[in-house]
Formats: sequence, C-alpha cells, structure tokens
Amino acid sequence: MPLPRSSDDSRSPDTRVRALLDRSTAPLEPTSAEQTRMAAARRTLAGLDGSRHVYGVTHGFGPLVDHPADPDPARQGTGLISHLATGQGDPLPPEVTRTMVWLRLRGMALGHSAVAPETWRRLADLVNAGFVPVVPSEGSLSASGDLVPLAHAALAFAADGAGQAWCQGPADGWRREDASAVLAALDLPPVEWEARSALAFVNGSSACLARALHTHRELGALTRAAAVVTGRTAALLGASGEPYEDALQRVRNQPGQRTAAAWIRAERTASGAGTGTAPGPDRPLQERYSLRCAPQVLGAVLDQLDLQGSVLADEAEGCSDNPVLVDGTLLHGGNFHAAPVAFVSETHACGVHQVAHLLERQLALVLDPAANGGLPPLLTPRPGAGSGFAGVQIAASSHLSRLRQLGHPASMTAVPTNLHNQDQVPLALNSANAVAQMTERAWWILGSLLLAVNQLAHLTGHQDREEGRLWRELREEFPPLDRDRPLAEEITRAAGRARARFLPLAVTDPDATHAEARHAAAV
Repeated sequence: MPLPRSSDDSRSPDTRVRALLDRSTAPLEPTSAEQTRMAAARRTLAGLDGSRHVYGVTHGFGPLVDHPADPDPARQGTGLISHLATGQGDPLPPEVTRTMVWLRLRGMALGHSAVAPETWRRLADLVNAGFVPVVPSEGSLSASGDLVPLAHAALAFAADGAGQAWCQGPADGWRREDASAVLAALDLPPVEWEARSALAFVNGSSACLARALHTHRELGALTRAAAVVTGRTAALLGASGEPYEDALQRVRNQPGQRTAAAWIRAERTASGAGTGTAPGPDRPLQERYSLRCAPQVLGAVLDQLDLQGSVLADEAEGCSDNPVLVDGTLLHGGNFHAAPVAFVSETHACGVHQVAHLLERQLALVLDPAANGGLPPLLTPRPGAGSGFAGVQIAASSHLSRLRQLGHPASMTAVPTNLHNQDQVPLALNSANAVAQMTERAWWILGSLLLAVNQLAHLTGHQDREEGRLWRELREEFPPLDRDRPLAEEITRAAGRARARFLPLAVTDPDATHAEARHAAAV
C-alpha cells in the first residue's frame, strides 16, 4: 500500500496553494534574476526585425490582427484597455483582486512577456502601497485570458476617470473610491500603459485563477468543518464508531478517506463517545449514509482538492500570455486559454455540492424522530405550540437547490464570439464565481446544522468533559430554542464562527498522519 504524502512536503499541492495565497499578500520585489530576464526580453522585442509581425504591437487585437496597429504605442495600449472595460456585476472581493494582480505581475516577471521593466516596477510600487483596483466579477470568457476584469484593473492603475480602487478605513471596512483620489492619497504616480505592457497585463488567466485559489481554500475549510460536525453528531446520537475506524479506511486505500475519518473519529471521541465503537442501545447497527459514509464522501473531496491543487499551483507558476519570448524566440499561441482553471472550478463545484448535500441530509436526520433517537420532531420541546427548526430546514433545502443550479459546468455553455476568433472558450471565471456563491450557501447549511446540533446537545442533556472551543462558543452565544424565534441572523453567525475557526486550518492534503492530534490541538 502506498504511503500517504506528508503535508510537510514543500511540493505538496496543499503547501503550494497556501504558500501562493500567503505570498500574494507580501510585498512584491523582483529578484535580480527576474530583473535581468525582464530587461533582456524587452531588448529582444525592441531589436526584432521590423518585418516581424508582433500581435498587439505591430498589428491589431483579436480578429483585427491583420490590420496595422496605431503607430503610437501609448494610444494602442490605452485603446486596448478602454474597449475591454465592459464588465458588470458585483466586484470581486478585494483579497481576490489583490491575488489576481499579484499573479499577473508574477507571471510577467518570468521574463517571457517583454513588459517594460519600469511599468512592472510602478505596478509593484502601487500594489505594495496597498492600492487594490475595483474589478467587476462578470464579463470574462477566460479565453484570451480574463481580458475584461483585468482591463478594469488596468484603468484603475492608470487613474483613468472610469477606474475605481478600494479604500480601507479603520472602522468601516472596504469602500470604493475614484482611483485617482486613492493614488493622490498614496502620493504615487499612475501607470502609463503602452501596447506590449498593456496586453501582457490583461492577456492572462489571473482573475479566474485567483478566484479558484481562494475557493479552493474555502472548500478545504468547509470539508474539515463538515467532518467535525459529523463527529459531534455521531457522538450525541450514540451512533456506531465502526464506520470511522482507521482499519476500515486503510483497506479502501484512499488517502483522503483516512484523513476525513481521523477528523470525525477525533471529534466523536472529544465529544464524549470515548474510544468505544459500539452503537448506543437505541441506535441501529448501520446508520443512514449521511453519517455512515461521511469519510468516503468528504475523503473524496479531499482527494480531489489535492489533485486540483496541483493544477492551480502549476498554473500560478507559469506564463499565461501571448505572444511570449522563449530563449530569444517570439512565439504566438494560446497560453492565455484557461481550460485548466475551468476544469478545476467545475470539480470544485462537484465537491461543494457533495459536502452541502451531506450536511443537509445530516440536518434532516437530527430533526427526524425516526432517526434522532425519538427526540421531539424538528427538535422543538413544544411540538404543535412550537415549530422548532422547521423554518431552518426549509431554508436549507432552498439553499441546496440553488447551489445545484449554480453548479452547472460553465464550459458547457460556451458560444463562439469575437468574429469567431474566440470560437472555443472555457468561461473559467464564470465557474469560479459560481463556486464562490455555492460555497457561501454551503456555509449557510452548515450554520443551520450547527444550531441544530447545539439544540441536540441541550435536549439530550449532554455535558462535555473537555468542551471544544467551537461548541463552547455556540452554547454560550446561542441559547436553547425553548420557544420559536427568528434564526436567520443566528444561522449567519454560526456559519461565521465555523468559517473563522476552520479557514486558517484549511488543510486539503489527504495525509492522515497525525490527523487526530492536529485536530485536537486545533479545534
């Protein structure tokens, strides 16, 4: 049987994704080698024979590639950015936009894009000073890169009248301001775009990739939280511990399953079930699949996160531009096409749905007297006079249904466009945006289940010998549901508690080594 990969391996997908997200918040400083490569590529571009056609520099963009470019590189670059600034919808979150810009500059620093080094330096100075553009989330095909969102970022960096930037106050959070006003407050000059640097900035997969990196981490946190609430639920109901035994997982030979079972097992033990595996006197030998098969479902999500993390990290470490200079040779191609990121996000969608479905089914189980050990229906102590968690379950069912609508693969909705130049497009940002919305709804379902499990502990008179922080916080913040009350805000707060607890711990590498010890120390 193969040994699981250690999460300490610096090349593991989980480590690489976390490192990328951590580095995207650090100051941008090119190494001496990167500075040398950028300068050399720029000199090579400038020294090309005038007879050599260069996309976007000597000739136009997209289907206009057979027409000559504007002889003024500044007008050519500004025209590119202006005509692409057509995005709509809510803006990408500031942290996603920061990652997007970091990825763009990192790819340009590889020395294949022939950007002007002074333009790169000015962009880096602005990012390091805290400048974050406001970027609409809708309107990208992710085919010739994420042209539309990146064009909006480029407008902001140029302090164009249409550009906006985020401004963060000490008390009121993020708010939008004119980019020119933010730049003036920072006392830094705007970026002056010319054709090649402008094209290199907008012509990459950085928006969908940034969104996917953040949803990747969210899904890892959600999966771990689902394992923990599964262990808690199994303990409170007195469910058998056999489905979570390591020996059972070991013979399946799926590393993610072992990790998920270890997390469930650790929480079940910590919640008072002890190390015994026998079911309680009123419990069946085999529980419904939403409890019994949780290691298999959550483990499969972990394994997919491991696989997709490799794709995301590889994409982040490459150059998604066109054309590119490689060993002094100019090559035109399609490295901007974000099919790898699209497939990752579509896999993420499958994973989010599986976790959300599992949580919704566990909610149904704990509310059902036929499955919760004869406790009151909908966990109300006053059936008839009170309705308990009926409204909570109704809303959770709606969230799951909407989540399923959002999960349809965006790449299967593609249409040819751009005078048939872009006749095969992946729509990766559409998928990544949908996954972000799906994940938000999955957290709402988790929040609903957390409140129900909190009520379950109250009704069963459960007392923790060593109460975990999350359960203590829930017990102290959310009183028992003795009489019906509005629960919308409590669902949101419970989900927020869990997200804050697990997001920093979002381990997705399916390595079960020491998983129980790590769980006990963390939760």
